[in-house]
Amino acid sequence: MAFNTKYPNLTHNYFIKIRKEIEEHNAINLSEGFTGFHCSDRLVNLVQKHLSKGLNQYGNPFGEKVLRDKIAEKVQKLYGNSYDADKEVTITAGETQAVYTAISAIIKEGDEVIVFEPSCINIVPAIKMNGGQPVYIPTDKTDFKIDWVQVQKMITAQTRMIIIHTPHSPSGSVLNELDMLRLQKIINGTNIIILSIETFEHIVFDGELHQSMALYPILANKSIIISSFGETYHVTGWQTGYCIAPEEITDEIRKVQETSIGSVNTPFQLAFADFLQYEEEYLSLSSFYQKKRDKLNELLESSNFIPLISKGSYFEVLDFSKVSNKNDVDFVAGLIREHGIALAPMSIFSHTKINKKLVRINFAQPDEILEKVSEKLLSVSK
Repeated sequence: MAFNTKYPNLTHNYFIKIRKEIEEHNAINLSEGFTGFHCSDRLVNLVQKHLSKGLNQYGNPFGEKVLRDKIAEKVQKLYGNSYDADKEVTITAGETQAVYTAISAIIKEGDEVIVFEPSCINIVPAIKMNGGQPVYIPTDKTDFKIDWVQVQKMITAQTRMIIIHTPHSPSGSVLNELDMLRLQKIINGTNIIILSIETFEHIVFDGELHQSMALYPILANKSIIISSFGETYHVTGWQTGYCIAPEEITDEIRKVQETSIGSVNTPFQLAFADFLQYEEEYLSLSSFYQKKRDKLNELLESSNFIPLISKGSYFEVLDFSKVSNKNDVDFVAGLIREHGIALAPMSIFSHTKINKKLVRINFAQPDEILEKVSEKLLSVSK
């Protein structure tokens, strides 16, 4: 049968392609975003409790009310902004689905979307699949900061959305208060919507505070905030997240969601609702992961890798320019085949020119894994 693809320029992403090779070489996979930790036994017990109740039918397509209420309470307590749980909070099947649904709800043919690069690999395909035009703005090559003067120059009458990711995956950078005020000034008086991916909101280092859009009323009124339980509770495979936005925007998002998913897993939602009472589970994450970051950097101190110190998330970028003459994709391929380690080449996260001597490492691992990987990287560095 002759078949003409609807998306001739859409391909499987790098991680889908590389997984088979990682498995073949039994490589330690520090390239992707899952953690190496088991979740809390208390959370597992809560899931089992709700599973045993036989809640096996479709739930509310926008999420269980008890969980939406708990999220609204948490956001109000952390960031001081009140959201209506019934009209402004939506439970999603993880971050990726939330991002795609939000873009689908807002972006139409010809709309321009500002994307700061490097960026998550799922963002640009979602824009293009909805007829939007990505407008790429590269961040600083050493600290991944945003040049807001350049952003202002790139705004046009067609600019419909600016996508923010803080703490930033893949680079580990974070936005500060000045960044937020600059962004606020740029969008004030426009119809631009902010899509703010705040999945790593609880993982910010060195005493800094997470700068949520919810902290700034002007930004909050124009923002879709996306977060996830997966990265917070070491359960990325459970695919449960949430989307917060003003009622008018939420209504559009929900129209798309109800046509694409029946509902998110009900017992898991109820377990998360119960588990949110244990605030220490997420309030302790910054300290926990800062120790992991520092452990990794201490282990690599005698190597020729140059760390671009992570400010948030559980990712850090390493400069290997003093280690190899290869580009990042080939360097990573060699690590997998010859040393049994999988890192992520930073060029896969960018459509603009980027330093091809950078790789990303996921340090959300037990110390013994960090030690084993560091030993291998030290041998490569010699």
